[in-house]
Amino acid sequence: MHYVKAKGILSAQNGMNLYRGCSHGCIYCDSRSKCYHMEHAFEDIEIKENAIELLETSLRRKRNKCMIGTGSMTDPYIPLEEELETVRKALTLIYEYGFGFTVITKSNRILRDLDLLQKINNRTKCVVQMTLTTFDEELCKKLEPNVSTTRERFEVLKKMRDSGIPTVVWLSPILPFINDTKENISGILDMCIEAKVHGIICFGMGLTLRDGNREYFYKQLDRLFPHLKEKYIRIYGNQYILGSPDNNGLMRLFHQKCAEHGILHDNDRIFEYLHTFEQKQTDRQLSLWDM
Repeated sequence: MHYVKAKGILSAQNGMNLYRGCSHGCIYCDSRSKCYHMEHAFEDIEIKENAIELLETSLRRKRNKCMIGTGSMTDPYIPLEEELETVRKALTLIYEYGFGFTVITKSNRILRDLDLLQKINNRTKCVVQMTLTTFDEELCKKLEPNVSTTRERFEVLKKMRDSGIPTVVWLSPILPFINDTKENISGILDMCIEAKVHGIICFGMGLTLRDGNREYFYKQLDRLFPHLKEKYIRIYGNQYILGSPDNNGLMRLFHQKCAEHGILHDNDRIFEYLHTFEQKQTDRQLSLWDM
């Protein structure tokens, strides 16, 4: 790991990355792409030493409350978070200043902060977003080796359900010829149904590859699935979007099961929900005229 002083912490859309780089080792990670200009080794985690000070300044200056998000580029619940507690410090500020919060993660380390997530959700809105890609546990350990398994993430979703915290699942990526099967998609959807997730984001059955993450992905294919790289190159060439040959059938299954069980499955509507700040009325805010 190494430390840097950041110039800012919140993006124009109120997202933040408290760390840069990741040690989860997911073989398909788009954040390895060269277009993000990460000038250090991906596993050498960059820590923004002044992130909390910058965040407090930003929250204090904001005229209107909003949702604050994290996790779009780097999973904030990497192992280092156990030692540094940067996310927990950020959550404390977000609660104290009365903002909403949403996070994307694959780690059950988020359960450490369940108390703060509940506090935020009781006052405004907190949404936990969890990525699920692979129903089979052994395959999951190959594709996402250093992070909570799918079953462990499923337990997180159920704990959030029981705590009244809404959840959204990212069904992405689905790797052609690896986990693009009806059994895999059905298994994940059944978990989502049991956990009563609010919505599932899915852009199609497939993955994207760009310079940087393509090379890493193919190196891992050679290690884990001999000769599959050659099949990818033969079928997809240098394409950015690598769609599953069974995309249409799997998407029908996805939309049908979501509709049957009342799970939101329109990406635009889910993103609108994630970005909408909600101020909840407490007992102390009620007056006699409201009774």
